[in-house]
Amino acid sequence: MATVSDQLVGYGLVAFSLVLFAYYTIWIIVLPFIESDHLVHKYFLPREYSVIIPVVAGLVLLLFIGTFISIVMWKNRKLEKKTA
Repeated sequence: MATVSDQLVGYGLVAFSLVLFAYYTIWIIVLPFIESDHLVHKYFLPREYSVIIPVVAGLVLLLFIGTFISIVMWKNRKLEKKTA
């Protein structure tokens, strides 16, 4: 069973993900149909960032995954040389 602190962290991550998803969905789907001089536009970044931010986040994620796999393979190879 998860401890209370683990559950709180999990709930926090879920809440953050839901808020981020709602923000991005409104930014991408709803905002184009609202006039550009409306007050709600000041709470959102310019539309160019709607493509740039996910691309950069995806590249960073791929970098971390590739680095992790490389480190694991390197340590595994090093361990195999010691046992042989």
